[in-house]
Amino acid sequence: MKPVTFDWTKMKNIQKIHRVLYAIGFGPLVGRIILLLTTTGRRSGMKRVTPLQYEMIGSDYYLGAARGVKADWVRNIQSNPQVEMRVGAKYFCGTAEVVTDPSKFADFMEVRLERHPRMIGLIMQKAHGLPKRPSREQLEGLAKDEVFVIVHPTKFSEN
Repeated sequence: MKPVTFDWTKMKNIQKIHRVLYAIGFGPLVGRIILLLTTTGRRSGMKRVTPLQYEMIGSDYYLGAARGVKADWVRNIQSNPQVEMRVGAKYFCGTAEVVTDPSKFADFMEVRLERHPRMIGLIMQKAHGLPKRPSREQLEGLAKDEVFVIVHPTKFSEN
């Protein structure tokens, strides 16, 4: 199955909706699956907020980057790994780490597939042309084009 070309304009619109939901007080509900990541623009130095799906593994937050190192927020982290996050009603600072290791990427995707088999399976099928339950080898192959980010929280505060 050939991958479908993804319309990033639609994703930007969905991200705007998530930011609005947080702004009008739905952060505790939306924060169960979406966080707001604030990076510092690599050229502008301005704060940039990006809504992202996440997985909490241990005490760290794992963020998938479907556009890999082409994603602006990933490039901002490569320039300055100090980030801020809002997850529900919690705010905290952290240090972000961009991970490109194929084995670690496959580990992360296996966790996502276990926790969200329908959603991630559909993404595997529609966006990547893979089976809904891809093999370990196929997941490692995806790491050639994609990365993920681990945020290690350092300082917490409540809203």
